[in-house]
Amino acid sequence: MFVLAHLSDLHLAKRPRLAELAGKRGLGFVNWHRGRKHIHRIEVLNAVTDDLKTIGADHIAVTGDLVNFSLDGEYALARAWLGGLGPANAVTVVPGNHDAYVGAARNGPARHWAEYMHGDGGSVHFPFVRQRGPVTLIGLSSAVPTGPFMATGELGDAQLSRLAQALERTRDTFRIVLIHHPPESPPNRYLRRLTDGTALRRVLAAHGAELVIHGHDHVRSRTWLDGPQTGIPIIGAPSASARVAHRNENRGGYNIFQIDGEAGTWRCVMIAREYGANGRVAEVARENVLPPSTSRRKALDR
Repeated sequence: MFVLAHLSDLHLAKRPRLAELAGKRGLGFVNWHRGRKHIHRIEVLNAVTDDLKTIGADHIAVTGDLVNFSLDGEYALARAWLGGLGPANAVTVVPGNHDAYVGAARNGPARHWAEYMHGDGGSVHFPFVRQRGPVTLIGLSSAVPTGPFMATGELGDAQLSRLAQALERTRDTFRIVLIHHPPESPPNRYLRRLTDGTALRRVLAAHGAELVIHGHDHVRSRTWLDGPQTGIPIIGAPSASARVAHRNENRGGYNIFQIDGEAGTWRCVMIAREYGANGRVAEVARENVLPPSTSRRKALDR
């Protein structure tokens, strides 16, 4: 059995200097100060991280928004956290929109976390591919700077083309696609969607994948997308630092995937663990991650 732990959306934040408050960072700081700083708490992230370390996962995936304003001090905090989580060959990171919050920070993740974001051959291009036992991890980057009040993501034609090739090369393994933005979003998330999500869904429908994991929505969720033969489970993780449930978002936590079998007979169980009001992290759900019985099923478990 191969055990993968999945965390997302830490939102580690430092107070910006006055000179850093121009434009989008200034608006983001107002939003943070008015509410988000009371939700994303380091003590919650510490509790979640400590709990994860007791699980004995074979690998850990982190799907973006490690930082909040893309400040140098935040990148350093995230780098220290990653170092405490595990070595780079045991932890895989893909960036989120907050990790490239403004144009000047576009290359921030690569400068600070490069060893966690490259393939087995040392490739620094997205998507990168990491083979771990029976599992292939394919890391995508949907992180692009956007204007105020927007949090959209984009992959681009070149990345989608390389993704199709990677999925074909690794089709006899348990292929897990890592991305920050979900492949499909409801209309009320239009300004937070993956802008080329339709193109991504076409690639997945043509070439398949055993699992896609994402963050961004701060919700533990499951949807299904079409694959070439069976449906593909798309599973979102909550924020790993959320002290309380907020609007439709879950409390802080993470997911565990227990994977075994072989091509054609894969088995995968997901275990959700969540930070509780008592300050402890405990299991709150366990379910089989299996293909749907029909080619198109939208069962949203929220």
